[in-house]
Amino acid sequence: MQDIEQQILSIHKQYHLDIYQFLLYFTGNHTEAEDLTQEVFIRLLKALPTYDGRSEMKTWIFSIAKYTAIDAYRRRKMYELLPSEWLKRLHSKDGIPECSWESKETQHELMNAIRTLRPAHRMAVYLRGIKEFSIKETAEILGCTESKVKTDFSRGLQILQQKLKPHYYPGGLQTENVK
Repeated sequence: MQDIEQQILSIHKQYHLDIYQFLLYFTGNHTEAEDLTQEVFIRLLKALPTYDGRSEMKTWIFSIAKYTAIDAYRRRKMYELLPSEWLKRLHSKDGIPECSWESKETQHELMNAIRTLRPAHRMAVYLRGIKEFSIKETAEILGCTESKVKTDFSRGLQILQQKLKPHYYPGGLQTENVK
């Protein structure tokens, strides 16, 4: 029993923030993201004895988080998943107010465009473009094929390019702008 408790504490310490951010991205609400993060770890606690190691722990936990988010989505039938309050947590790396403002404006426009994507495209863009999971890891998390991940990610980026102003991304959408 002590071993499982230590394992849960270690997993929680390592993945809590990533899971919280993932759920915050989909709910747009800090309180709801915290509640869902707790639900993920409760589900993890119940399922941990059945973890067989076929996938990486990170992938497995994100799969649990994905299904938790989907369940919440179905329960509440949310259509607006990323309000502007999420952007308030972003900080300027260089500390220059003008650059920070321009960066936040760009991020705001990007996040608003991401919010309009279909859920499958949104998840692929978030996991591949923002969290930088591999195609294989993203496919495992989403429970789909690697080709579907490639397609959804590509289509999501194409839609984003069409929605965003050309002067922000004159050469096309750059993945580093998605982070």
